[in-house]
Amino acid sequence: MTKRGFTYALMTALILGQPALANAPSRSLIPQLRPGTVVQSTVRQTTVPVFYNPSIRPQLRPGTRSVARTVVSAPAATVGFIAASVPGVSRSLIPQLRPAGLAQRRVAQAAATTAAPAGESNAERRRRERDERRAARQRGNQPRRGSVCGDRTIRGEQVASIAGTMRGCGVSNPVRITEIDGVTLTSPATINCDTAQALKTWINEGVRPAVGRLGGGVESIRVIASYSCRTRNNRAGARVSEHGKGNAVDIAGINLKNGADITVLSGWRSNPQRELLRRMHRSACGPFGTVLGPDADRYHQDHFHFDVANHGSGPYCR
Repeated sequence: MTKRGFTYALMTALILGQPALANAPSRSLIPQLRPGTVVQSTVRQTTVPVFYNPSIRPQLRPGTRSVARTVVSAPAATVGFIAASVPGVSRSLIPQLRPAGLAQRRVAQAAATTAAPAGESNAERRRRERDERRAARQRGNQPRRGSVCGDRTIRGEQVASIAGTMRGCGVSNPVRITEIDGVTLTSPATINCDTAQALKTWINEGVRPAVGRLGGGVESIRVIASYSCRTRNNRAGARVSEHGKGNAVDIAGINLKNGADITVLSGWRSNPQRELLRRMHRSACGPFGTVLGPDADRYHQDHFHFDVANHGSGPYCR
């Protein structure tokens, strides 16, 4: 076929839509597996290093206090390597603080386990544990040296019985108190334990709440009278005073930690001490059976009189 004839045939084929050279292949040219061949699927496993950066942990907001633990941040250049086979961090990498008293609890548990006799019945075990708890409470209630009235917070000394110089006076078990629950008495008060306990209640439930943080708080109580074998207000022919029985104490003022003071004489009718003193006066009515102040009579213009006398009908407070 000449060149001109080939060109003519090609153009005729393109115009008529017929193949010019050859038919397209009837199957893929990619080599196929032979029949009966087993295909094994192979998954490629790749170990990829994962680096743990401590800085990605949630941080506290500015100004937030951390109460339970203190976290020491690692240097920025320090990283920890975790194998790719680990799906994630299952627990915190930061060491946790041990619970408070863990060692003591373990020792106590071990001692309790070893102390239990072999073959002990449940009733015997409960009885033994009850006795151990009672003994522990008794050990904890033992007053420290220098404490009196069976109260660790009441400091002073036991003194010999006082025989009165007149009928109706005297104290069978007197104590000389120098400090109550951290509050010093400016003069030791010779009283009985009932009066000491009432004074402690008044200090903690009346004086301290009234003063609060004023002047740094309560430093001492100004005591001007305690045991004294005399009649009421030193009047001739009057009944024996509660002071003559160890039942009474006279308070002239409160000294604060910054050196300031609150006095009954100058503060009862003047601000700003007026409300503080009146609040203290009211709070004493209950712990004490008798509470007298400047509004009672002319004998109590400069102090509070407190005693634990039982009036039958309730406290007498003026």
